[in-house]
Amino acid sequence: MKAFPIPSLIRPLGLALAIGAAAVAHADESEVKKSMEAFIGAPAVESVKRTDYGNLYEVVLKNGQLVYTDAKNSFIIDGSIIDTATRRDVTQARMNQLSAVDFSKLPLDQAVKMVKGKGTRVIATFEDPNCGYCKRLGKELAEMDDITVYTFLYPILSEDSRTKSDNIWCAKDQGKAWTDWVVNGKTPAAASCDTATVTRNVELGQSLRINGTPTIFLADGTRIGGYVPRAELEKALAAVKP
Repeated sequence: MKAFPIPSLIRPLGLALAIGAAAVAHADESEVKKSMEAFIGAPAVESVKRTDYGNLYEVVLKNGQLVYTDAKNSFIIDGSIIDTATRRDVTQARMNQLSAVDFSKLPLDQAVKMVKGKGTRVIATFEDPNCGYCKRLGKELAEMDDITVYTFLYPILSEDSRTKSDNIWCAKDQGKAWTDWVVNGKTPAAASCDTATVTRNVELGQSLRINGTPTIFLADGTRIGGYVPRAELEKALAAVKP
């Protein structure tokens, strides 16, 4: 069958319709943002985006929270959207995108570096020395090979967390001091040095909206919030594209 070109007059009309639809969508998103902030009573909305699910709008708040509403902001959904066709948690996937970082911009010189084997696989973690799940993660990492771990000391639980972080940072062998504590329970020896780096780590973690430990970043910027067992971490590392 012979293909006929689209008439020249129809092309600009189609383009105009497309532009018009985009403008309407943009206007809708602006209105949703306006009504949401009016409801909250503060300029708390970072972004609004229409989704492909049930005419819902995704609203990302400046505190990192993700909620959903309709065009009139007549309700707010605080929870996950599950795609029943694929069984995919759409909300979690979106949160992973929103919380990802540019790994190359992390100040790795502010972290305790530990290399096992060739160290070709790389992760960065934010950890409080008194965090129970950080200790569990430490034991998992101790069993892994071919990995480089950059641990940002992130004392957010107590004054003692800061004391331990300072002593680990000032230790002659930082990696050993950290591992001795989280894996073997050996309290880091008192040491003295400039600990401004630990303060900067706390500021960095706050800027990245890290509210709990451990928080793990893979080399592609993917964030993993919380403890994961070795098998899951191995799977996540295998999915990172070189």
